[in-house]
Amino acid sequence: MNKHLNIGLLIAGAALLSGCQFEKSGATGWNYNDSKNGGFEKAPFVEQENGPGLILVEGGQFTMGRVTDDLTHDWDNIPRTVTVSSFYMDEVEVTNFYWLEYLYWLDRVYGADFPEVYKKALPDTLVWRSKLAFTEPYTEYYLRHPAYRDYPVVGVNWLQANDYCAWRTDRVNEVILIREGLFEHYPNQINEDHFTTDSYLAGQYESGKKVDGVQDFNPNKDTRNIKMEDGVLLPRYRLPTEAEWEYASYGLVGNTVDERIVERRIYPWNGHWVRYDSRKKGGAFYGDFRGNFMRGRGDYMGVAGSLNDNADVTAPVFSYWPNDYGLYNMAGNVSEWVMDVYRPLTGEDENDFRPFRGNVFKTKVLNSDGGIKDKYDKVIYDIDGIKYWLEEFQKRMEGKFTDEEGKLVEDLMTKINQAQEFASTRKPDPAQQNVQDMVDMIKGQDLEICPKLLSGISDYQSDQPGEVQMRKVTVEENIDRRNYQESDNIDFKDGDLESSVYYLQGDEPENGGMYANSGEVAFQDYLTLISDHARVYKGASWADRIYWANPGTRRYLDERQSTATIGFRCAMVRVGSPVGLGDDKRRSKLKK
Repeated sequence: MNKHLNIGLLIAGAALLSGCQFEKSGATGWNYNDSKNGGFEKAPFVEQENGPGLILVEGGQFTMGRVTDDLTHDWDNIPRTVTVSSFYMDEVEVTNFYWLEYLYWLDRVYGADFPEVYKKALPDTLVWRSKLAFTEPYTEYYLRHPAYRDYPVVGVNWLQANDYCAWRTDRVNEVILIREGLFEHYPNQINEDHFTTDSYLAGQYESGKKVDGVQDFNPNKDTRNIKMEDGVLLPRYRLPTEAEWEYASYGLVGNTVDERIVERRIYPWNGHWVRYDSRKKGGAFYGDFRGNFMRGRGDYMGVAGSLNDNADVTAPVFSYWPNDYGLYNMAGNVSEWVMDVYRPLTGEDENDFRPFRGNVFKTKVLNSDGGIKDKYDKVIYDIDGIKYWLEEFQKRMEGKFTDEEGKLVEDLMTKINQAQEFASTRKPDPAQQNVQDMVDMIKGQDLEICPKLLSGISDYQSDQPGEVQMRKVTVEENIDRRNYQESDNIDFKDGDLESSVYYLQGDEPENGGMYANSGEVAFQDYLTLISDHARVYKGASWADRIYWANPGTRRYLDERQSTATIGFRCAMVRVGSPVGLGDDKRRSKLKK
């Protein structure tokens, strides 16, 4: 972190300076930070703080999509000009060691009472297994052995990556408040009594406070919590959108003269070749590969004594030269998850400004007084997802159950059906209690299938203790809104009834229509492998040919699946000016 503000002193400093003169409103002439006239505050702010691990990617327009031959003939990536706003992106992929830090925190906070939260976050180390290769050492050592601590984490699905981003947001904002003298390190956080940014802003987290808050100029109050208006807390860490990732990967800032891109890039570097071609500084890297990818059939690392990429599978995250934004391994090492839901014709439908498909709009749950409802004090489950999983489990295990196991699964099916009925009639508490009863039923029996059942149900957690309650927006509350009305806009223009061949029938068929819209639709009933749960991943991995290193290529995978070749890195929105203090150079020229 590069700005060590003491927000309490700065806000109070505005009042000290006011001993001479208050800053006045340009609209009303009233004083800011003056308790005598009500105390409306103007906090000092320079620009957004740089979060740990992040690099500013200055935005702009570029040609998104296919700019080379479409070797796979998917025709799912038409070229189009789009604009991406400035944003922040991780310098490197999230590593095994970063993930172990995350697991340790989850086990410390939730391990005693909610072990399923920790279990859900475990990467699938079995993704390394192959039927006809000896890859078992990676299964056993890759995640936890210190030799691999600086290697990118793999076996992480899209949902787990999003959970990590949310956790990272809270830990970074918590340490900012500690740095500013408002909180102390509080290692005794447990279950719902732990810091989250949303619960703090909602006034639902008080543990670990060092002081009551910062000075409040409201004459009826002494102190207050930090607010969004103070500009101290950082925006959310998240996955980058497909457009952001592709734009950042090209790094076109490095070959732009005025407003001209002097050389269109195929890869994140200039030229059509994949080896270093510069003989500068004695040519120490001349001929070395620029990334970690598969050079040819059966060649993953080169010849002994002169390994072409110095890595058999993944490589440490700071390997190879970064691109012109300073981002490492944007071509090779691991492919990376992005936020978008996959559609073949996304390029025809999405906006040309900050394009993205996958919006599901939510809002905070309010109580009868209009305040934010208390945060969750238990694990919340995806009931439809659990029912789908149980039905599939029952089918796969047909004829293999013992009598006791068969009865347990039947009882679980009865419970989940009841939970689904409660949920459909807007009775969330009885619905979630039914799922908790199911967990207790499984734990109360010593059967061979019990660990499998617990693991399967654990994967369908939607919310954790300590999180502020959220819900999807409804059409009824958006009656007069023009820009959107429904919460789920994943299918908009591609998959909804209006865009489907079933439009004239007035209703979609039970098998899910154009795409599978729900976890309730069994895999064998899909009309396509594409669904609302298919997420885009970008870039080449250690096991890919160089074609996939072109930033415009795109592939997809179900959000609950993972592989040994997919990792991720986080991003963060840039608020305010696209370049911030970088504009000083231009201003100084104007002054001269």
